[in-house]
Amino acid sequence: MNVTGIIVEYNPFHKGHLYHINKTKEITKCSHIIAVMSGNFVQRGAPAIVDKWTRAKTALMNGVDLVIELPLIYSLSSAEFFALGAVSILNNLGIVNNLCFGSEYGDPKILYNISKILSEESKEYKDILKEKLQLGLAYPSARSKALIEFINKYNVENLSDFNLEEIISSPNNILGIEYCKNLIRLKSTILPFSIQRHGSCYNSSIFEGEFSSASSIRKFIKDTKNISGIENYIPSNAYNLLLQQFKNNSVFPSEDLMLPYLRYKYTLYKETIENLPDVSEGIHNRIYKYLENAENYENLINSIKTKRYTYSRISRILCQFFVGFENFNICELRKLSCPYVRILGFNNKGLELLKTIKKTCSTPIYTKIPKELNKTLSLDIQGTRTYSLINRNINYNSDYLTRPIIL
Repeated sequence: MNVTGIIVEYNPFHKGHLYHINKTKEITKCSHIIAVMSGNFVQRGAPAIVDKWTRAKTALMNGVDLVIELPLIYSLSSAEFFALGAVSILNNLGIVNNLCFGSEYGDPKILYNISKILSEESKEYKDILKEKLQLGLAYPSARSKALIEFINKYNVENLSDFNLEEIISSPNNILGIEYCKNLIRLKSTILPFSIQRHGSCYNSSIFEGEFSSASSIRKFIKDTKNISGIENYIPSNAYNLLLQQFKNNSVFPSEDLMLPYLRYKYTLYKETIENLPDVSEGIHNRIYKYLENAENYENLINSIKTKRYTYSRISRILCQFFVGFENFNICELRKLSCPYVRILGFNNKGLELLKTIKKTCSTPIYTKIPKELNKTLSLDIQGTRTYSLINRNINYNSDYLTRPIIL
């Protein structure tokens, strides 16, 4: 058995994702693919436009054998914690040989060498990072500048020969570096592979060729309130599932649908925003200032964001407030490896994997919700309940009522 793990969101599934799955099979020569997938909220700080079970079904229809949920505590966090959660799940399974991810650069060796600097955190690097943060830069920007300065100063692994600024600033490279960093920190035997991205860039909002980004597809759906017009960019089976969802709901979940609930919660529990894990340096005062009168969600975030607080970070903070992160000890919980494996779906080959994983996995495996809940799983259930407020296709108790998808 040669098993490869992939870390995904599929928001929504498109032809670039299908290319990633097929190319993963080709370069790793794997017999089985396991996908660790974000649940009902995704890393950029937004509700998924389709629920996690429908997205798991799409993955299984397009070449994935087993889909495991990435808990909300990780999926609604920065790249660092997102990667820790996903990589720890794959590592805990005890059968994964490879991890294959998409990146703008495509060479895992360079990304791995950069990740070694971050995992080792030498005094020299930390001193440079501290200097950059004192300039008032957002952490991602400060880290990028500190890395470049440190590498150029000490010529670590001969990395100064490369275009470091471009490598370190690209979103999928950043995730790839975090994946590798966590493989190192967990002392994992999993081997990293990378596939160079094709087509439009990650954040592109326009259709560009066959491999258009999920961002452009979401924008089209939001602007037109329809899915007719995206057929060329999504596999037919994925399109048919989207069409079914659209007919059932007519409105896909979006950030704008959260806004009335955020205002209501703010009215009752204003002070709890300060308890969110990513809130510091008085950013809650800017949220108070603009939340009441913002025209829409995008306008709200653009009003709140600063040089130090990026659009994505504000998005995650608002999503965390919507879900209720303030009621959990997030700062401690998300620093830990994922304490369980929750199955969203599998096919016949996935069933083979499950039989083996039951013997090799170092954490509990859940195909249904257990009677006793740990805090991480409790937050997932709370996330689904709040998500049901803006997605009529699922039930308040869908986590209890929905069994894994079997194809």
